[in-house]
Amino acid sequence: MSPDKGQVTYEIHEGIAMITFSHPSHNSLPAELLKDLQESIVKASSAKEVKAILLQSEGERTFCAGANFDELRAVTNQKEGFAFFMGFARVINAIREAEKFVICRVQGKAVGGGVGLIAAADYTMSTKWGSVRLSELQLGIGPFVIGPAVERKLGRSAFMEMAINASEWQTAEWAREHGLYHELFDKIEQLDDYLERFLERIRNYSPAAMKHLKQVFWQGTENWDTLLKERAQISGDLLLTPEAQQAINKLATT
Repeated sequence: MSPDKGQVTYEIHEGIAMITFSHPSHNSLPAELLKDLQESIVKASSAKEVKAILLQSEGERTFCAGANFDELRAVTNQKEGFAFFMGFARVINAIREAEKFVICRVQGKAVGGGVGLIAAADYTMSTKWGSVRLSELQLGIGPFVIGPAVERKLGRSAFMEMAINASEWQTAEWAREHGLYHELFDKIEQLDDYLERFLERIRNYSPAAMKHLKQVFWQGTENWDTLLKERAQISGDLLLTPEAQQAINKLATT
């Protein structure tokens, strides 16, 4: 895709696969960007020269706005709804199945599917601007596809808090206390300085040891291929309900 429609860039720098996404609409993720993200993660996982994967977005105060609203509004049937939400399912499963650690750099706010990407990562660092919110219930749906990743990282109680209190932003400090973030910094310069030193350590670790440890981290999620498909179907069906259509149209006019 062109920069004005969003893009995903992929480059390898000293053993780190750097995957960067961007979109003019607050780094939201339309289907094509989700496909590019999935393919980039799979590519990095199989590349022998890659020691770890860095997932990040462009800009300063928004990491990811989640689902692209224009595409959400364009869904007209169950097949399209299922396909839309499977985009997020495939990215989460690509992170889960990757043989390398996926490190996530969060410079700002994350909503919905953006929180799902953060939760799926193996290690995440953020600035204090990295507030998070699961807004799906406000749209007449729910965080079904990303739910397993978020619950796995936060625990059920905190996931319930975010899912039910869909209009409330949780601070980056809250996210750090509940395990969504592993490191938290006041300034993006501090984050990037620490990230550089962190990745240097990763480069010196045994690839075989990291691969086996990744498998240990994700034990118990072997059913996610099926589970996330089921969740995508639920979300796709709910998207067509009168409640969801009314909520989406209301937001479109505000």
